[in-house]
Amino acid sequence: MPRLDIAVRGLFATPVAAVVVPDSAERNRELTEIILRRRAATPSIQASNAGGWHSDRDIANWGGTRVNEVLDLGRQVANQLTADRGGRRISPKWSLQAWANVNGPGDGNISHYHPGSFWSGTYYVEDGGCGADPNLGGEFEMLDPRGPGPGMYAPALQFAAEGVAAAGAGETIRPKPGLLFVFPSWLLHQVRPYRGNGLRISIAFNLGLPRPGVE
Repeated sequence: MPRLDIAVRGLFATPVAAVVVPDSAERNRELTEIILRRRAATPSIQASNAGGWHSDRDIANWGGTRVNEVLDLGRQVANQLTADRGGRRISPKWSLQAWANVNGPGDGNISHYHPGSFWSGTYYVEDGGCGADPNLGGEFEMLDPRGPGPGMYAPALQFAAEGVAAAGAGETIRPKPGLLFVFPSWLLHQVRPYRGNGLRISIAFNLGLPRPGVE
């Protein structure tokens, strides 16, 4: 039987964008000082963090120029990925929430999403060594929005098409200083426990549309 010429479309794809920010070493050194100074002065809030330190969501106000450089890059990535329903690129006047996370040995973040936002993102300041050593954990894990169905029904099978091999499972991003990535805010995600002896430091942010009557 001749091989069929099958047209395969990757329907309902979930866009996740990543960029390694150049010349980040000096920026990250300054960001580490800023974030750890704030950690020493203010207690953690409780959000998705399982241990570790989660700052307030006003880092744009107290983090200074270096933090706002990161947030501006996040907006730039989001703008390049955003269009209206007619497919025309637009640059919304985003509302912003942003904060810092510091995870030490044993710390992680439970699975969650970010209601009220369109894009969310993370920038890694320090990886605590887990970028080079998979044994240290600390991966950012995104869970398949279609749920576990494909893995539950036929765990020995996967789809033979680009970008869908992990159906029913999760995808991970390994931290790396200077890595910025942006993903849809509704995408369920978590941070696996960090098993190193250093600090895993990141800046996270949400971008949404302002509510009517709210600047």
